[in-house]
Amino acid sequence: MAILKHIKSRNANYSDAIEYLLFQHDEKTGEKIWDELGRSILREHFYMSGINCDPMSFDKECEMTNSKFYKNQKSSEIKSHHYIISFDPADVTECRLTGEKAQFLCLELAKKIFPGYQALIVTHIDGHNQSGNIHTHIVINSVRKYSAERESYMTQPHDHEAGYEHRSTDKFLEYFKKGVMDMCLQEGLHQIDLLSPAEKKITLKEYMAQQSGQKKLEKINKKILTDGLEPLSSVFQTQKQELRTAIEDCAAHSNNFEEFQARLLEQYHISVVEQRGRYSYLHPDRDKRITERSLGTRYGKERLEQIFLHRDPFLIFHIQSPLRLVVDLQTNVKAMQSPAYAHRVKITNLQQMANTIIYIQEHGYNTQHDLKKHLSKITNKLGEMENLLRQYTAELETVNLQIRYTGQYFTNKKLYSQF
Repeated sequence: MAILKHIKSRNANYSDAIEYLLFQHDEKTGEKIWDELGRSILREHFYMSGINCDPMSFDKECEMTNSKFYKNQKSSEIKSHHYIISFDPADVTECRLTGEKAQFLCLELAKKIFPGYQALIVTHIDGHNQSGNIHTHIVINSVRKYSAERESYMTQPHDHEAGYEHRSTDKFLEYFKKGVMDMCLQEGLHQIDLLSPAEKKITLKEYMAQQSGQKKLEKINKKILTDGLEPLSSVFQTQKQELRTAIEDCAAHSNNFEEFQARLLEQYHISVVEQRGRYSYLHPDRDKRITERSLGTRYGKERLEQIFLHRDPFLIFHIQSPLRLVVDLQTNVKAMQSPAYAHRVKITNLQQMANTIIYIQEHGYNTQHDLKKHLSKITNKLGEMENLLRQYTAELETVNLQIRYTGQYFTNKKLYSQF
């Protein structure tokens, strides 16, 4: 599966980008590797091309373009944009992807995505930390050298004109991701849906922090083992990862949000609140909350409520009616801290109990057997609906595929006829 990463750079020295792409660097520290004579070591395998520039003079030509349009003169301005397309390691063994082919595909894609920009395209066949995945770096000057045709993702009047800066907006990234997906599907490579939110969202910054923290932890543990002691942990976790681990643990043992909220606070000292229909979490070592969007869809309100629902099927009735579970005052942290809140909860619990009796009488649930029988009937109906949903989803995917291929056919029909 090809993924796309984006890095903004305010470094005015464009030569640093060439240095990094052509010469070997330590993956953990980012420092250049030197030989015994103090010389830079060229990377063993790479492919390099340039768009609207000579790749070896990319730095000087970018500086000339900036001077021509009087752009990128301030240190606060973004000088270049660095995009990385990383292919699935399985593409090498199962789809016969080579560095040369990846370079060709990404070069053609870059010509389409970045018309009029000076771009440096370099493909490496050794992944991060020797993971073995082929990946391509696309570094562009932030200032457009030549004017180009206007595209649908452009929102400003002069986005397509020479001398104006590249803006990596959400609409542009969506356009770019769609291009990557289409490229992989057309070439038969492994690919996931890049346009849908990630279940577990890990940014490049968090990934690098994880790598750095793991390295420091290994050094500390080595010293502890030397002293004859046992390390407490062998795996470093960022604050976000600590949140993910705690959320998964507490959600698996909770039947509703109140119970989930209490477990997080009691076991991990993590506060969770609902704001504008979303959950936000406060790590005990932070002053600012982390939203569910930063963690991934797996840790959001919609997904967690589904987990609560499947753990307690009787919640179906509470969703379809005004009934709600009563609050256990013996375990509710807020009730323990505030007598006024505890008093309100007692009144609410009495109201909910009365509503429950009325609901049972109105629907004729005279015994627990009647209730379980009705639940079984609803559960079977829910299973049928879920099967229909999966069927319709599969049919919709097929229709969308046909629509896309039809669009490709009509787009290239004239050219194919000429050929």
